[in-house]
Amino acid sequence: MAVVGIFVGTMYGNSLLVAEEAEAILAGMGHKATVYEDPELADWEKYQGQYALVVTSTTGQGDLPDSIVPLFQGIKDKLGYQPEMRYGIIALGDSTYTSFCGGGKKFDALLQEQSAQRVGEMLMIDASEHPEPESESNPWVEHWGTLLG
Repeated sequence: MAVVGIFVGTMYGNSLLVAEEAEAILAGMGHKATVYEDPELADWEKYQGQYALVVTSTTGQGDLPDSIVPLFQGIKDKLGYQPEMRYGIIALGDSTYTSFCGGGKKFDALLQEQSAQRVGEMLMIDASEHPEPESESNPWVEHWGTLLG
């Protein structure tokens, strides 16, 4: 059984819906998962040596939603090197914008810089093709859950 923190960046609730579905799927697989709707650095730090799942939409020109910016900045400014962190990313975006899934890509790039270990591939969900993002994320989460130690 793995312990997973699910960290949400959302504007209109789609990322939160995906995160809550992920929490239920992972719990059904025997993992302990907790959703953080307004995540802070202290929440993230509880999962060092465990797993983090970042579920974030993209705003503006490839920016992160306000709800997850404090966590991103905290990780960037205070943590630095975190090779013991294992994570996954579900990025929501719209391919009609040039900054498609930019929020998730930024988070992934930051964690890669800090030597965190990504588990599996990043999932990028295109809102223009999949208006119900959980139809794409649920099968991905089921697979991701099998990769956890």
